[in-house]
Amino acid sequence: MEMFSSTMGLVSKMASNDYVGFTFFVGCMAMMAASVFFFFSMNSYDRKWRTSILVSGLITFIAAVHYWYMRDYWAVNAESPTFFRYVDWILTVPLMCVEFYLILKVAGAKKTLMWRLIFLSVIMLVTGYIGEAVDRDNAWLWGLVSGIAYFVIVYDIWLGKAKKLAQEAGGAVLSAHKTLCWFVLVGWAIYPLGYMAGTPGWYEGIFGGLSLDVVYNIGDAINKIGFGLVVYNLAVSASSHNSQAA
Repeated sequence: MEMFSSTMGLVSKMASNDYVGFTFFVGCMAMMAASVFFFFSMNSYDRKWRTSILVSGLITFIAAVHYWYMRDYWAVNAESPTFFRYVDWILTVPLMCVEFYLILKVAGAKKTLMWRLIFLSVIMLVTGYIGEAVDRDNAWLWGLVSGIAYFVIVYDIWLGKAKKLAQEAGGAVLSAHKTLCWFVLVGWAIYPLGYMAGTPGWYEGIFGGLSLDVVYNIGDAINKIGFGLVVYNLAVSASSHNSQAA
């Protein structure tokens, strides 16, 4: 009982109006639940989709672990856990890019597509971190470079090689690809808003009133869990279609 009491004593109180702390807690639990769902659903569809679902589970699991630390960091320091957040992103965002390659393999996608998307995502994140945590005086410049890398990714999946492969695959793959593209175009657009809310620049008067952590936390939950659910729906739909055809 003494150990239990001392452990409970380490839990920081959360104010009723601490919306940042609330979103950290909910985000952690939501992504952990999503990981359990993805991992336990591995036998619900054809084997060829299992790697995609495994990656989806890894994305939400990595995020859940980091959110656990970020929640405690916020509770103790009451400041944005920028370092932990970017460590999370540098692991999970490239994995989200890998999902495009995995679902397009049926149409003959090459690993060059995967590595191109991964490289662009790393550039986007590294320059974002520099602007947000290292060279804040030039945050607008690093944000611009990060934004260019983001829009190249958008171009590749909406209009480039990835789109052509999705059209060749057709059916459930094309539908899933389009949905993931919308997540990148609309869902990922939340992150630049958070960046501008937390860094100095010409945009301060427009976005300065936003809480970057709340924006980031909501964006993470929507994008990472949503990505996985889209891939899960593709796996179930494609497997169901194959069994009916057989």
